[in-house]
Amino acid sequence: MDLQEFLTHVRSGSPIIGGSPEHEFMHGASQDAFRITAQINDGYRTPDEIRDLLSELTGTAIDESVMVFPPFYSEFGKNLRLGKDVFINLGCRFQDTGGITIGDGALIGHGCTLTTLNHSVDPDRRADMEPKPISIGRKVWLGASVTVVPGVTIGDGAIVGAGSVVTKDVPANTIVAGVPANALRSTGFDA
Repeated sequence: MDLQEFLTHVRSGSPIIGGSPEHEFMHGASQDAFRITAQINDGYRTPDEIRDLLSELTGTAIDESVMVFPPFYSEFGKNLRLGKDVFINLGCRFQDTGGITIGDGALIGHGCTLTTLNHSVDPDRRADMEPKPISIGRKVWLGASVTVVPGVTIGDGAIVGAGSVVTKDVPANTIVAGVPANALRSTGFDA
């Protein structure tokens, strides 16, 4: 199995069956991601060096406007897409196997966790995983320690309050907060 075959499988929404070729590929790819994130996190790196390592991690060019403050963690890397002017603060954890897209100008607060895999509810199939992508729109602001669960889309210009757990889609230009996150009001701006 190669990367394109794996990504096609995941993007179709098909489960990753425990012990399957897809499962084995995912575990092998995670070792590469751990190696690269260890390099990001093992000492001082210039912003250019971090972007170079992020390019290696994702397999795509990272725009010079992207800024990431280490430590930064990703368990796959190859299904992570960062727009221009994205800022990711320190201590973020991205489980991007199912796909994470972060739009231009998004701000990701420190300690945020973005997860794209659910394990099977059936205890006999618990090693199986269900991939669901996360999409974060343009100019979104996630406060510190936000958790976003699999399958969530956060619309352009939305704000998610610190410590929130986002379990459902967030409309554009909406402020949400809480566990689970609920809409509080409009931002009053059109992103």
